[in-house]
Amino acid sequence: MDKKQKVFDKIKEMIVEELGVKAEKITMDAGLSEDFGADSLDALELFNQIESEFLVTISDEAATDMNDVSDLVEYVTKHVSDKYFE
Repeated sequence: MDKKQKVFDKIKEMIVEELGVKAEKITMDAGLSEDFGADSLDALELFNQIESEFLVTISDEAATDMNDVSDLVEYVTKHVSDKYFE
């Protein structure tokens, strides 16, 4: 399993837990607010959880550009340490 898939799988778990979305509804193209009904507070809590899990920092600027699951996965895959996967 590649790094991107591992990141997607973990983020998917977090979305299920944090937003109460059914796992089968979570795809790379799914929008956080459009498809999951996440408001800004929901998104902030999800971002905080992602930062804690992957030990990455999501800047306010980066967060405003994150609208769907693929944005989250791409960002984390790019910034997470390879040590996370060991």
